[in-house]
Amino acid sequence: VVSEMEHHSNIVPWQLAAERKGAEIRVLPFDEEGRLMTERLPALLDARTRVVAVTQASNTLGTRPDLRPVIDEAHRVGAIAVVDGCQGVVHGGVDVKALDCDFYAFSGHKLYAPTGIGVLYGKRDLLDRMPPFLSGGDMVDRVSFEKTTFAPVPLKFEAGTANFVGAIALGEAVRYVRQFDAAEVEAHERALLRRATEGLERIPGLRIYGTTPDKCAIVSFNVEGVHPYDMGMILDKLGIAVRTGQHCAEPVMTHYGVTGMCRASFAMYNTLAEADALVAGVERAVKMLK
Repeated sequence: VVSEMEHHSNIVPWQLAAERKGAEIRVLPFDEEGRLMTERLPALLDARTRVVAVTQASNTLGTRPDLRPVIDEAHRVGAIAVVDGCQGVVHGGVDVKALDCDFYAFSGHKLYAPTGIGVLYGKRDLLDRMPPFLSGGDMVDRVSFEKTTFAPVPLKFEAGTANFVGAIALGEAVRYVRQFDAAEVEAHERALLRRATEGLERIPGLRIYGTTPDKCAIVSFNVEGVHPYDMGMILDKLGIAVRTGQHCAEPVMTHYGVTGMCRASFAMYNTLAEADALVAGVERAVKMLK
């Protein structure tokens, strides 16, 4: 079971696994507001369910589902719960023990670290039972031509020369983020989101996708009659950074019947003046394009 609002990275691997194992993928939908319809989850689960994979925060809608009931339902039928924490880890953080997820993954560059490094948390009993998926140096215990035994967790999953440079940089990024008060960061991002949303909502023909009350500081939008690529190009010329396109979430685009969206993502280093600049830039782009 995967949710409809997932990033492709939490869809495609499960499709490949399903093809190998003959498994069925079931989809937990979201509504027009962008709320994950968790009340439908029990009907999707049965004794044959093996994995429930869901995002902590949608990279397109900003939705932050209430994950604990989802995880509890997964465990009720004996399934494991896998959480995509790429957006959630930087917008609100995580306590994996309180969440009780079985696996939690995020990429380092979302947390101001370099690309090519990330984190996979897993419960030790599951990791101990899993066979290695890569083979090579440094993941072994003893090697002979008769039999090879593997190193304990986590080494058995780390074949070859480790990305120790990336790991050191990721550690520094985590230390950097943790020096700030999490509640203050959350309050600041909420203020940025509120300022941008209130301004964008005043623009005729503009629609914001994802309007749940507890969403993180992500605003995806379109303006009627304006292609998101054209909007993004003009904003870029104005010095305003947005992403355009499908955001690696094509099922979300299909849900709303669009080919792409503009997305502004705010973080703790942004200012209210920059939120105002976004609104002013969109207003200027609309005058130019319509």
